[in-house]
Amino acid sequence: MPRTSTASAIATPSKRPVDDTAEMILDSAETFIQTRGYNGFSYADVASELGVTKAALHYHFATKGDLGIALLERYTERFLIALAAADAADLSAAEKIDHYGQLYLSVLQGRRMCLCGMLAAEHETLPAPMRAAVLRFFDRNETWLSGVLDAGRLDGTLRFDGPAGPVAQSIVGDLEGAMLIARLHDDVDRFTSVLDRLLRSLTAAAHD
Repeated sequence: MPRTSTASAIATPSKRPVDDTAEMILDSAETFIQTRGYNGFSYADVASELGVTKAALHYHFATKGDLGIALLERYTERFLIALAAADAADLSAAEKIDHYGQLYLSVLQGRRMCLCGMLAAEHETLPAPMRAAVLRFFDRNETWLSGVLDAGRLDGTLRFDGPAGPVAQSIVGDLEGAMLIARLHDDVDRFTSVLDRLLRSLTAAAHD
């Protein structure tokens, strides 16, 4: 199956004007979370990397929790834009699921983890608004996948047992877990093999 294009903005922060301090802060903090986790960096780390004062960070984001919410909103928006692009393209249900997997792969190839996957691992230590935002990210991903799965079963290109919701949950869980193991082994092929098997499991039976 040919690979569909992905949204590169998911893999790396977008290029921003050098004087856009708030976006530079977000870009820096996103990198820290995707590589170290939320509890693995401080405002001092961001200030040092950007060559600004901590007071400048607090001016734009009063607390670390405020920064986290801004990051989650931006990351979720980018993901949803990428999914909307897949909907707008002339893609089959299987190609849309592959497109979804490629979004994760683009992040992993940048030697990062999914922002929300990293935050989910630290769920109990996050401020309540951030916990809710992480849940919303995954809920919206699963809702989109459920729609794709239902459409694929309706047109006969996908086959799976039971309702689409649990299958969508399994897809998200499989890809997040595959990212973690691939990162542990520094082996992207471990992720792509999981994605390929997932696609085969959904499409092979549909063409029997």
